[in-house]
Amino acid sequence: MKREKISVTTPDGYTVKVPAQLLATAVIAAIFGQTSSILPTAPAALPANTDSVPEVGEYWPGQGGHNAGFVPARDGVPAHYLIVAAKDIGDHKWGRYGEESGGTSRTDGLANTACLLNDGNHPAASACAEYQADGHGDFYLPAAAELYQCWLYTQHLFAKDCWYWSSTQRSANLAFGLVFGVGFQLGHGKDLELRVRPVRRLFI
Repeated sequence: MKREKISVTTPDGYTVKVPAQLLATAVIAAIFGQTSSILPTAPAALPANTDSVPEVGEYWPGQGGHNAGFVPARDGVPAHYLIVAAKDIGDHKWGRYGEESGGTSRTDGLANTACLLNDGNHPAASACAEYQADGHGDFYLPAAAELYQCWLYTQHLFAKDCWYWSSTQRSANLAFGLVFGVGFQLGHGKDLELRVRPVRRLFI
């Protein structure tokens, strides 16, 4: 049976159709001051004031690094800002050459890093997980797309003459790395020592 709908005009002049049963329930609840218990709660709005957000590439006080840009919600990860650590943490092997890994996401470095830490013997991922700055200890090895975002917006913070590891595996023998001099990504042997730079997320 088709539910009856009633047209309701808002104070702004918009007309919407509402199921008659829901409208009746809302009216009755409003009379008894119980509207909040039967109507869905509106989602929290994003802060309108963005004055506290530093320019892309600038250091974000209290967040452990520089603003590497906004990342929209994707693949189950809520929208956030990518924060890149202020310094490199040395050259490390990716680890476990010749073995397949669960770290295959090209966008989710946090999930990749969790897989690598669970497997063990992944020096680059471990170094990122151990890094701390401004009281934050939730850093990780960036995925290929996150590392590319760092090249797009914060390449001035990186060395131009060496390769940096991502947490994204390409094959049992290779994982993706990026050279900041040209922004080129390529698979490298997991037993090689490449430069490492941690990142973290600031959710909004």
